[in-house]
Amino acid sequence: MTNNQTKQRLGEAKKRAIVSICLNLFLAIGKGIAGVMSGSAALIGDAVNSATDVFSSSAVFVGILVAGKKHPSFPYGLYKAETVAVLATSVAVILAGYEIGRQALFGVISYPDIKIALPAAAISFMIALGFGLIQFRAGKRLNSPALTADAKDYLADSLSTAVVLVSLIIVPFGFNVDRFAAGIVALFVFYAGGQLFVGALKDLLDASIDRETERDIIRFVEKHPRISKVKKCFSRNAGGRFLVDMDVELRTPSHRIADLVADRLEEELLVEFPGLVLARIRPHFVSGDFTRRVIPVQSPEGELSVKHLASAPWFLIQTINSETKEIKKRQFVENRYGSAKKKKGLLVGRWLLKLKPDEVVAEENESVALVLLKEAGVEIVHPSSLTSTTM
Repeated sequence: MTNNQTKQRLGEAKKRAIVSICLNLFLAIGKGIAGVMSGSAALIGDAVNSATDVFSSSAVFVGILVAGKKHPSFPYGLYKAETVAVLATSVAVILAGYEIGRQALFGVISYPDIKIALPAAAISFMIALGFGLIQFRAGKRLNSPALTADAKDYLADSLSTAVVLVSLIIVPFGFNVDRFAAGIVALFVFYAGGQLFVGALKDLLDASIDRETERDIIRFVEKHPRISKVKKCFSRNAGGRFLVDMDVELRTPSHRIADLVADRLEEELLVEFPGLVLARIRPHFVSGDFTRRVIPVQSPEGELSVKHLASAPWFLIQTINSETKEIKKRQFVENRYGSAKKKKGLLVGRWLLKLKPDEVVAEENESVALVLLKEAGVEIVHPSSLTSTTM
């Protein structure tokens, strides 16, 4: 994914977040007016539930804007401004849940006017459920945890409204469970506020990111041909985003190659993992016992084919003892993309990188395959340096 694609995806996610705020505001006002006019405590409580979503979404959005600001005193950015806003909102949500529950227990008993309350509840339910499902699909498509979380909020809101809807449907049959439904809605509000509070508290205490994402990041780094393994990986949440700091082992004594690999990986991580806002990689040299060399050949045991690397029919993969230079293993693999008509250099270059070579024998040129290999820190060995014993 290119930087432009990433910006477009984040831009679309931000637009959807704004639509979500406006829709929640519409639901909160609509349910609130209908609840007051009909005298339904449950519908009023559900309106407060929607209003808490407005406050939390707005707090997060404002926090995002503040988090993007730079200041010399905050080298990692003002990302926790968003967390502070969410923490303050969570307290307000919990207090709202308490008030709804208190009214449900001790408020005046009254029969709601279902002619007003029932249509409002039904429309609100359909809007919340429909938009929640649409938002959930968009979150998965755009790989946006924020949109996915927002979708879950809408689906939870639709469940809360469903409770109100059922309570209103059975009122004409002589069962006035409006206060009971308001009590259930209060539990929904309490739960939402508690989730916000715990999540914000974890961020402020520098909790690590979820283990699955951390494992995905480590696997991505260890796929690099020059990386032996990730020695250490420290991560932490930062207001809905996360930061990663890791030590890696590289099979190269060259500081230039080590810096190149580390810089490239830091850039690639930011693109591969949209929630990541800062990646720091410290390379450490480790002398491997063996060197992996790839040599393009015409056929098994055949002549060299170094002029056009991507078009070589076969590749000889040698495993060489780093100390004695003795060849311990030889393996021939056929070039699976040698007959490709389009993007051959790109396909072959990526395929060769998956073989994790330390060296590739080829004549220096600006072919796509060679550029990819050199950018990954693979050493390009000129064929003139080979002897009959090194084949």
